[in-house]
Amino acid sequence: MDTTTLLEQLYQTPEAEILTRIATLKAALGDQILILGHHYQREEVIRFADITGDSLKLAHEAARSTARDIIFCGVHFMAETADILTDDHQRVSLPDPAAGCSMADMANEEQVARCWQELNEILDAETTVTPVTYINSTAALKAFCGEHGGIVCTSSNAQTVMTWAWDQREKILFFPDQHLGENTAVLRMGIPDDAMIVWDPFQPMGGHSPEAIQQAKLILWKGFCSVHQWFKAEHAETMRQEDPTIQILAHPECSRAMCETADFVGSTEAIIQHVANAKPGASFAVATELNLVNRLGILNPDKSIRFLSPMICMCSTMFRTDPQHLLATLIAIQESGEINQICVPNDQQLHAKLALERMLRLA
Repeated sequence: MDTTTLLEQLYQTPEAEILTRIATLKAALGDQILILGHHYQREEVIRFADITGDSLKLAHEAARSTARDIIFCGVHFMAETADILTDDHQRVSLPDPAAGCSMADMANEEQVARCWQELNEILDAETTVTPVTYINSTAALKAFCGEHGGIVCTSSNAQTVMTWAWDQREKILFFPDQHLGENTAVLRMGIPDDAMIVWDPFQPMGGHSPEAIQQAKLILWKGFCSVHQWFKAEHAETMRQEDPTIQILAHPECSRAMCETADFVGSTEAIIQHVANAKPGASFAVATELNLVNRLGILNPDKSIRFLSPMICMCSTMFRTDPQHLLATLIAIQESGEINQICVPNDQQLHAKLALERMLRLA
């Protein structure tokens, strides 16, 4: 049975039966499989994950795994990262191959190569610029960084990675998320505004003069997260008016204005730990993806946890992974049939792995 037909049948099956079949198949496959679940996954999927975490934690776990089949409940770039870090005999599958990332799509190989070429017209990029890509990027861009002496970062280790990058060369080209790079540089490392420029890939020379590029210590790509862009500083002001004791927690993919007004800025793992370590009765408003905020409330019933934005900010691509797609993947593995395997081309594997391993050695 082809995947489309199977999924059509599964969507006509009661969800309770779907969840029971997932549990049964997961138990039957045993150590043959490892299910990784990103924190932004919906509850009915992440309950089956062997390991949950943010991008950094799951990258480590993928590299350590010996399972023949790794099912990545996340988005495409995460499954690519797992494929790069695992052995050739291991297979990585993405339950719904259409689960992408809008931020990752904001910088492609052609745009970054053109940027590098334009930088080389003004300075020697190979000796003066360290390319740093956020893990929310394609394997091709990770390979670009590996080939040009660069590195990958996550929201957990961006400061450590940027420190390393500046130790290598005097400038950093940081893509695709402007906000993570800016918040890390300014709020954590004290880099002044006049040392940064934002590179617009749709403008010649990123929209800057040669003098501005030569002066810049940090070149930030004009990209953002479609979820975290919705959180605003005024939302925090409203929450504080309603509850003066509330703590505002923000992910560093939020805007600088949002992060500047927050009481705590950190990755998903850091936010989870911050809430867990708080005293009973503590009150929080959290600026990050809805599924994670709801889970924080479930895991911390002794605390008040609210979603910061008045608008629903859910990662629609993460939400694509549902129980039906997870079950279809398990069935395919059991029957040795076709699965939604993610295979990074060999010409990208070597250099992308170099960039990732540089990161993992620092973490």
